[in-house]
Amino acid sequence: MKKNQLEIACFNYESAIIAQDNGADRIELCENMQLGGITPNAVLAVRVREIVSIKMHVIIRPRGGDFNYTDDEFIEMKQDIKHLKKLGIDGFVFGILNSDGSVNKKQNQELVNLASPLSCTFHRAFDVVKSIEQGLEDVIDCGFQTILTSGRGKNVEEGIADLELIQKLAKGRIEIMPGGGLRSSNIKLLQEKLEPTFYHSSAITNGTETANPEEIKELKDFL
Repeated sequence: MKKNQLEIACFNYESAIIAQDNGADRIELCENMQLGGITPNAVLAVRVREIVSIKMHVIIRPRGGDFNYTDDEFIEMKQDIKHLKKLGIDGFVFGILNSDGSVNKKQNQELVNLASPLSCTFHRAFDVVKSIEQGLEDVIDCGFQTILTSGRGKNVEEGIADLELIQKLAKGRIEIMPGGGLRSSNIKLLQEKLEPTFYHSSAITNGTETANPEEIKELKDFL
């Protein structure tokens, strides 16, 4: 039977160690919380992979802002996947949209194929897709295993109705991972509405970019 699991978004080396030491099932490595998480530098990725034995996904996002990338930015994303894949990581996190808010199937599929056989998560670009229904089908068609989403709300509490809807529409074909303002104070609300899944949190509670070990323990206690 499927069980709830916890992924911690880690913006630095310290958070990765804290996540592992306090029971996280997986980390998502990124940098620059102010920009919502961008591709980590190679030195950080190497250091974290050397110390962390739990599953490690890495975000591929060349900059903050929208999710419609130039040709040069797309080339950069491909190069990052090629280089990071050699480190023995477990998966990638990315998402590309067209300027009209639809999923860019061609570019996403190219990155999924490049990342293969590693797992790919379509990140919170999903929160600004033009259509939940069409966006979901397009992401599934591209070969992603997971969608990280707040349910198109500012946070998971606001998006709880859409999270429930997306999970129902997915019918088990892809994992729907709630993330965005997820904390021990609201995770129970989501569990009451959703089927067992991965939950995503930075577990940051003090305005820094480093996870709080007690918060990770509390999140795990609820799961």
